Amino acid sequence: MIRSAVAGDVPVIHAMIRELAEYERVPHEARATEEQLREALFGERPAAFAHIAQTPDGEPVGFAIWFLNFSTWRGVHGVYLEDLYVRPGARGGGYGKALLAGLARICVERGYERLEWSVLKWNEPTIAFYEALGARPQDEWTVYRLTDEALRSLGTP
Repeated sequence: MIRSAVAGDVPVIHAMIRELAEYERVPHEARATEEQLREALFGERPAAFAHIAQTPDGEPVGFAIWFLNFSTWRGVHGVYLEDLYVRPGARGGGYGKALLAGLARICVERGYERLEWSVLKWNEPTIAFYEALGARPQDEWTVYRLTDEALRSLGTP
């Protein structure tokens, strides 16, 4: 049901990223191209990794894209889940849980001590799903982000 993605999965991953952006109400922000995804996931130095959830007949119905982070407090790597998505028709079929369980297994096997991700505050069904698995919000932290002009302004001498 869950497998590591291969380069041939890039078009379906790209399509599902677009679907996720629509669901999250920000389709204009999903600007990644298939070529960028192929390079990031399968290039000479991959920056991220992906898993595919598929039906018993092999139809891709979800994905997880993740990368390693590092905890200075714990002294070990962890996994940051950038995106988890299951197509609407496949929700409730255990695919999301299987994707998360696969990432948790990677953490346990490699000695990583954290599996982290972000979720939109309005996405109550997903929050309930995560909390049912035992995940807890990190309410004492606020995520900050620099992009576009603010990033260029700060990063330009």
